[in-house]
Amino acid sequence: MATRNYQGKKFTSTSVEQTLDSLTIEEALQININGKPFTITMRTPGDDANLVRGLLHTEGILKNLAYHPEIILKKENKKGIVTVVDLTIPEKELGEGYSNSRSLLSVSSCGICGRTELEEIHNNGEISSVDSTINAKIIEGLFAKMNEYQKAFHQSGGTHAAAAFDKKGNILCSLEDIGRHNAVDKVIGKLIIENKLNQATCMTVSGRISYEIIVKSFKAKIPVLAAVSAPSSLSVDYAKELGITLFAFCREGRATCYANPQRVKFTPLMSKEKIS
Repeated sequence: MATRNYQGKKFTSTSVEQTLDSLTIEEALQININGKPFTITMRTPGDDANLVRGLLHTEGILKNLAYHPEIILKKENKKGIVTVVDLTIPEKELGEGYSNSRSLLSVSSCGICGRTELEEIHNNGEISSVDSTINAKIIEGLFAKMNEYQKAFHQSGGTHAAAAFDKKGNILCSLEDIGRHNAVDKVIGKLIIENKLNQATCMTVSGRISYEIIVKSFKAKIPVLAAVSAPSSLSVDYAKELGITLFAFCREGRATCYANPQRVKFTPLMSKEKIS
């Protein structure tokens, strides 16, 4: 089970319609070694044993390629997805990668990967003021503005970008990084340093949207989040729970809102047939 269906509202220049899209599932997998939490990785469920065994090798957690510990998949959630893996590994088989569970490469690009315990994110009241509506017709223009600042991407094609905008669509800042999560952190940090965080109404990001970016937007109290590419299932679930208005597939004159569409204003353009 790699995907899950989600309802949304698809906005174009002339109409708005209901849609049902298949989104990639994103769920946390906690890996315990010798009875203790070792790390957490975000992944699409399926082939979990293969994932764990590969990680043990590539991260130097096991030093003997020929040693195959028993991998026990346990603690399914309400959706039937495995959330915890238990391993028992003799100390003599553990490599240098075991000494520091936060040294995993995934830490640089994933806000939750590498943590040893899951934390609960609670919605403690309103995320923003009442005046946080957005007109669906300006979404495309926001990405055009962000694109103007993507100098590194235009040179290398290897960076992601994030940008923050005020309620009138004025850009507050736009920054790049090789990791999507890092770009978001840079934007939020710059807004904090410049004392502009309370002006941010919308944030745009290149690439896809995952759970971590939703949580970062929530913690920064930015109510509207828009992405060029797809959202994961968990990102939509958390956006709904935390009050984030989530747009995805924002390209080619369209955008799909998957969560909290009550903030969205929309006035369709008249078609050529109606104009004539």
